[in-house]
Amino acid sequence: MKITRLVKRRSVGKELCDSKKIVVNDKFVKGSYEVKIGDVIQIIFGSRKTIVKVADIKEVVKKDDVGFLYDLIGVERIGDD
Repeated sequence: MKITRLVKRRSVGKELCDSKKIVVNDKFVKGSYEVKIGDVIQIIFGSRKTIVKVADIKEVVKKDDVGFLYDLIGVERIGDD
């Protein structure tokens, strides 16, 4: 997720996994989970839930090409406003 810039740092991604804020294919995952093409990822960060589907996996990606790694399914606001 760090490569896609969905989270800014690996440590943030690990914290989100540890606090059950990342769901892949309707299951909570650990930070060591290896993402596969076709996985649907839900990331709960603050009062927002972002849902994406993995379209491609690469080790190194230019900033301009990040959008090709996943398809944005939706962004939802959660909790009380």
